[in-house]
Amino acid sequence: MPLKLPSVSQLLALLLSGVAYAALAYATPRAQFGQLAGLMALALAAYAWLLRTRLPLRWGLGAALVFRLLWLPAQPALSDDLYRFRWDGLLVAQGVNPFRFRPDELVADGARTALPDATTRARVLPELQQLYRQLNSPHYYSVYPPVCQAVFGASAYLFPFSERGFVVSLRVAMLLAEAGTAWLLLALLPALGWPAARALRYLLHPLVVVELTGNLHFEALALCFVLLAIWLLHRQQWTRSAGAMGLAVAAKLLPLLALPLLARRLGWRRFAAYSAVVAGTLLVLFAPFISVALVVNISRSLNLYFRSFEFNASIYYVLRAIGYHLTGYNKIALIGPALALVAALFGLGLAWRERRPTLATLPAVLLLLFTGYYALATTVHPWYITPLIALAPLTRFRYPLVWGGAAVLSYAAYRTTDYTENLWLVGLEYFILSVVLVWELRLRVAKNEE
Repeated sequence: MPLKLPSVSQLLALLLSGVAYAALAYATPRAQFGQLAGLMALALAAYAWLLRTRLPLRWGLGAALVFRLLWLPAQPALSDDLYRFRWDGLLVAQGVNPFRFRPDELVADGARTALPDATTRARVLPELQQLYRQLNSPHYYSVYPPVCQAVFGASAYLFPFSERGFVVSLRVAMLLAEAGTAWLLLALLPALGWPAARALRYLLHPLVVVELTGNLHFEALALCFVLLAIWLLHRQQWTRSAGAMGLAVAAKLLPLLALPLLARRLGWRRFAAYSAVVAGTLLVLFAPFISVALVVNISRSLNLYFRSFEFNASIYYVLRAIGYHLTGYNKIALIGPALALVAALFGLGLAWRERRPTLATLPAVLLLLFTGYYALATTVHPWYITPLIALAPLTRFRYPLVWGGAAVLSYAAYRTTDYTENLWLVGLEYFILSVVLVWELRLRVAKNEE
């Protein structure tokens, strides 16, 4: 069968996408919101056209790879999390538990407690001191789980004194994870009765390209493992699926919310065994870091996250405004944990109330679960949305694709060093999302779909 060629308009859209990504990677400081938003708008318009005109799958897969390779040597432009990645990686490479010390504690001590060997300390401390000035959270303990720490440590071991080498090493890990995600989507879509070309909805989405491969966010690894767990469930390989789910949780904690959705799908006895394997996998992966400090310090960091951090939120910002009106000050210390509890209860309720739980409906329910969680979250960075974009092709929903585009508006906060948000733009983002989501839900109700 001859290879189907793209049309002239599709080739032009691919070319414009490549130009936009190159400019975003190498010529767009995050403070330049106008330029950043314009280039993202160009990439999103090209993306919409490529999907609308049905770009041939092989060309789409090739373009997805090329777009990601464009970023290979580029410094992450929209996030400074890289410096904490490298900080943790240098500690792991020296056999130091990154959950034991806050950066400010380690620097104040001159790393003598963490690195008792004088020769090692003399070699590593200058790198840590330089990194310390670039950290966005020097007073917080690390919250990155062991899969992330393993990648950080391996990259720092290979490139202890080269930031560029460290970046390239992390990006190779992202590329491998994205390749795994592509393969899994192409395997899952036909199994669920969808055309394989739907994978391009995720693989070509500009937010995915920019935030995962471009800015090195580890949702890429967690997402790959979640899809692997779902694929193995479809192949009735329960034990391996549980191991994959354990790896997903050990990359990002969020997939832990998915476990209750499996109880009725697997049956209670098999679900208990599945959960035990997940727990065992996590125990093995956390074993090198296990200590009293691990539990205490991660708990402190998570507590600070829910009680202190806020960015690009929706329901929380409404409640915050009400709290200001009633009390005159920010009630995040109360509202944040309360919303986290509501999100957990929402997940349990979703699992309990689902009418016909099957493996075929799992992606859609998982998508709604994550959507509910982020609707209630105090912090929603744009890259948090990428797992929703990956699940969308496995369902009838398209609102995550729109949300991923609208989330570009949150980049306006990067115009200043104190990350001042434009709440009008935040409101516009969630207005767009709400309109599309309500429309899709009403459409499903009209069709009497599950």
